Amino acid sequence: MTNPLLGTWDTPFAIAPFDKIEDADFALALETALTLARAEILAIAENPEAPSFANTIEALEASGKALDQVLSVFYTVAGADSTPTRQALQRDFAPKLAAYSSWIYAQKPLFRRIEALWEQRDALDLTEEQARVLMLTHRGFRRRGAALVGAEEARMQEIMARLAELGTRFTQNLLADEAGWQMELSEADLEGLPDFLVRGARQAGKDKGLDGPVMTLSRSLIVPFLQFSLRRDLRERAFAAWTARGANGGETDNREIAAETLGLRAERAALLGYDSFADFKLETEMAGTPQAVRDLLMQVWEPARAQALRDAEVLTAMMHDDGVNGDLAPWDWRYYAERRRQSEHDLDETELKPYLQLDRMIEAAFACANRLFGLEFKAVDVPLYHPDCRAWEVTRGGEHVAVFIGDYFARASKRSGAWCSAMRGQAKFPERQGPVVINVCNFAKGDPALLSYDDARTLFHEFGHALHQMLSDVTYESVSGTSVARDFVELPSQLYEHWLEVPEVLAEFATHADTGEPMPEDLLQKVLNAATFDMGFQTVEYLSSALVDLAFHEGEVPGDVMARQAEVLADLGMPEAIVMRHASPQFAHVFAGDGYSSGYYSYMWSEVMDADAFQSFTEASGAFDVERARSLERNILSRGGSADAETLYLAFRGKMPGPEALLKGRGLTT
Repeated sequence: MTNPLLGTWDTPFAIAPFDKIEDADFALALETALTLARAEILAIAENPEAPSFANTIEALEASGKALDQVLSVFYTVAGADSTPTRQALQRDFAPKLAAYSSWIYAQKPLFRRIEALWEQRDALDLTEEQARVLMLTHRGFRRRGAALVGAEEARMQEIMARLAELGTRFTQNLLADEAGWQMELSEADLEGLPDFLVRGARQAGKDKGLDGPVMTLSRSLIVPFLQFSLRRDLRERAFAAWTARGANGGETDNREIAAETLGLRAERAALLGYDSFADFKLETEMAGTPQAVRDLLMQVWEPARAQALRDAEVLTAMMHDDGVNGDLAPWDWRYYAERRRQSEHDLDETELKPYLQLDRMIEAAFACANRLFGLEFKAVDVPLYHPDCRAWEVTRGGEHVAVFIGDYFARASKRSGAWCSAMRGQAKFPERQGPVVINVCNFAKGDPALLSYDDARTLFHEFGHALHQMLSDVTYESVSGTSVARDFVELPSQLYEHWLEVPEVLAEFATHADTGEPMPEDLLQKVLNAATFDMGFQTVEYLSSALVDLAFHEGEVPGDVMARQAEVLADLGMPEAIVMRHASPQFAHVFAGDGYSSGYYSYMWSEVMDADAFQSFTEASGAFDVERARSLERNILSRGGSADAETLYLAFRGKMPGPEALLKGRGLTT
């Protein structure tokens, strides 16, 4: 076992030995791990003993560990530090992994063992968690086509292989478009831009090997550029590039990929007996049906759209006062909204941003976790995959809990957005293992690095996911951490965002980068008062994306995704000056894999619960109420997917919420 990706890692906390791993190691490690994994599956399927929970379900839980180890490392670096070599490996791995997955579900003797256990489940004397794992295993096999035979089985395998290939291509095309565009700025073009943005643009220029400032398609640069640039022509040019990602023609165009993906998903659902892919996908979610999703989204859409239209009238008047005639355009909205915020709330982001230092916001997230859950964080020096990464050991009462890794800065080799993943999940079977959790963000570099308020919220959001992983306390890794229904997984992350808005947290950790002084009380109050500012815009751009996603996966498959997108938006009465948060050619949530397909609504579904959940803290003794924190950990964060999501929430709150707290929290109540 000379390949560093294989075997036991004799490293601190058994973290991957990144300093010894080379790209050339991945292909051989994958082949070796796949061979081992297939042998393990065959041993379970061909076991001559009568099926039992131990020799079938637990054996499946224990299988594939070498493969998991290889893939956890590979997909971490492929997403956060991509190279042409790693992209080529992704394209090579996708069909191989899809074929392996299809092969497992095609093992009829294995499926018969699972079916037999399912039929006699009441006589097996299982724990609650074991019963849940058995149910999920049986359901997963059926939903992957294990009951199909003949031509239908073969077609399902073809579909899954092709979907894996298309998802990889979609992601790489988007990364190529993001990395391939830049707009060089003259010194005159910097007029009106705040210092933090000028520094970010200059750093981007250095990263590109240029002498002057550059605007890129990194969200942490382009969004503030659209907010502050005095040059309407440059805002339009930057906005056009931002919204054209994945739709520029040529080899990186994602429109046909999206259309083919939708067709294959519909065919997959039909093979399994469902009316649509949305019906198939939502069967296992809290929402249950497409209609339940639509009912919630439309309850929020109407007040959000009405607020956005009122705001558009105000911004249009401001634009006309500037002597710019015509209609408000999408590249105008953020600019005039920022000016309006400065006027109405006397809140200038250039005044706010020095108080939101990255390092201090990390400290704030850690401190809240300490007060709520007793967690302590100590920086550790271990080899990681990029110099920007840092790591902490997480302990409680002196006992090891997890390792947390943060990779915070934007770079051309990193896909856009922010995410949390577990390089190793928590489990007690077949042996106890602590999680290794990573947060990946795309913040602009600086000395010090300064965040927008939205950036700071993102940091807390992803750390909420990390807490779900780190505080997991289950037996089986398949139900640990964030292995829950898609419309429940965002509850811990969105709930944790609320602690950023707790006045005492900002008062302690929002300190000025130059003076070290805490945020003045009047500025703190302005921040809190402006929390729902421009919420009509934010809600409309999100909901339009969620409703288009849902429409894509219901009914007739669109041959032209852009035409169908336009049709849905027209039916909704989409305000002309707002675009979808994620247009179809760049909608990685939906087309880079099927994790959020028919499920982008889940952020809103979870927000209904997170608004209600935080309200339970404020109804008690406040944001750091000890009993509420214990209940949150005991009933939700520690339980992973070991019980039904609704059961977990009811145990925490005692009732299911309606959208009222969400509408109030977004300032959309009349």
